[in-house]
Amino acid sequence: MELPALSTPQMPPAHPFDTSGLRDLGHDDKLHEECGIFGVIGVSDASNFVALGLHALQHRGQEAGGIVAHDAEQGFNNAKRFGYVRDNFTSQKVMETLPGPLAIGHVRYSTSGSKGQTAIRDVQPFFGEFSMGGAAIAHNGNITNANALRKELIERGSIFQSSSDSECIIHLMARSLQRNIPERMEDALRRVEGAFSVVAMTRSKLIGVRDPLGVRPLVLGKIGDGWALSSETCALDIIGAEFVREIKPGEMVVIDGKGVESHFPFRPQPSKFCIFEHVYFSRPDSILGGRSVYETREAIGRELAKESPVDADLVCPVPDSGTPAAIGFSLQSGIPYAMGIIRNQYVGRTFIEPTEQIRNMGVRLKLNVNRALIRGKRVILVDDSVVRGTTSRKIKEMILDAGAKEVHFRIASPPTAWPCFYGVDTPERDKLLAANMSEDEMCAHLAVDSLKFISMDGLYRAVGESAGRNNDCPQYCDACFSGEYPVIPSDKLDQGFEMKPAAE
Repeated sequence: MELPALSTPQMPPAHPFDTSGLRDLGHDDKLHEECGIFGVIGVSDASNFVALGLHALQHRGQEAGGIVAHDAEQGFNNAKRFGYVRDNFTSQKVMETLPGPLAIGHVRYSTSGSKGQTAIRDVQPFFGEFSMGGAAIAHNGNITNANALRKELIERGSIFQSSSDSECIIHLMARSLQRNIPERMEDALRRVEGAFSVVAMTRSKLIGVRDPLGVRPLVLGKIGDGWALSSETCALDIIGAEFVREIKPGEMVVIDGKGVESHFPFRPQPSKFCIFEHVYFSRPDSILGGRSVYETREAIGRELAKESPVDADLVCPVPDSGTPAAIGFSLQSGIPYAMGIIRNQYVGRTFIEPTEQIRNMGVRLKLNVNRALIRGKRVILVDDSVVRGTTSRKIKEMILDAGAKEVHFRIASPPTAWPCFYGVDTPERDKLLAANMSEDEMCAHLAVDSLKFISMDGLYRAVGESAGRNNDCPQYCDACFSGEYPVIPSDKLDQGFEMKPAAE
């Protein structure tokens, strides 16, 4: 098979997570998925395909990336770098150090908010040498009992090299008495609580696993005589792979030259896929649960228009995350859609030294108002979420400064009132606007003419649940909205986190 060129990779579509410039300026006000994972087996120079796949998953992690590859003659090799995939894994010099037909990779988003505070030892994939050979592992999600596991493992003699919760899996595998690496991984993951989608590799096998609740996504693709595993389908597209299916909750697939073997090593549980993947995390050109993410977000906008109509002149997205929902709102309401805010695609980490004067410019470095369009208009702004509310206030001020007559916010998710512990960087609860204010109080705080969030039932209808949310057994993980955690965050409880009372 002819290898895709890496010298001039095509940039992925603009995505709401491409906010690195704002993060450096102290104005990031979005939730962040913490990782993207990708693996390929059975193709020449597999690491090149992995680099392309990670490039398509860059929105899921922008702080650092890593690739591990295996070659029969050279064994395991790895490369880990800070920054974007396009800056680190597109040169022939680097990729020649990663030969072989089998490779996995990982892109990381650090909760510390600065690559200078992220040690290279924390960058995945992690590698371990076992009696039956080496293995590498890359993890998307969060282990909610990692502190307890780490303490136990250290007391039993394990020596940790990173601060990552994912390293616990390698140490648990090392201590397992099972006969081969896939079985050791099963054994290790039975000790793990929380959310995990995993890609791993041995000398001859590619392995993919999802936790029993299926909180984080993982999909299987076919490329020629080889196979690929990915966090999202958009990364299969970039390498020309055919989407085969989603890895099921609680499933382990083991892939080698003979094909794909499927195992279900965990006790079956009702699926609790993260509903915010539909709202925001996944790229709009991906497919989730057989549904186009773009079409789902447009449907969210339609539901929002039905639930919270308002008399206005224009519907404008807060780019880029609010665009599909704004289009849906416009189509449902009949109010014209317009690009009232223009996004500067080229604000990056090295754009300018973030002095206090520059920090005060805030979102103006990233967004600019189309003044000629906005002046004198009643404007509906559609955004994906409100977290702290700081960015929403600044955008509202920009719209009013441009001469808008009225500003109405419509939010394509319910109020974010609870932190996520399953692989998303979320502020502490006291920093979440919706945890401390009612909708009316938030409207007054943001000083807008109106503020409405989509209801939980409206969101569920938009993702295909026609009856809305089943309150006795919700079909998705919606803990960031409801406070109902499908897996008890035991480490956080030990640190003093207070869960929602049962009667609340």
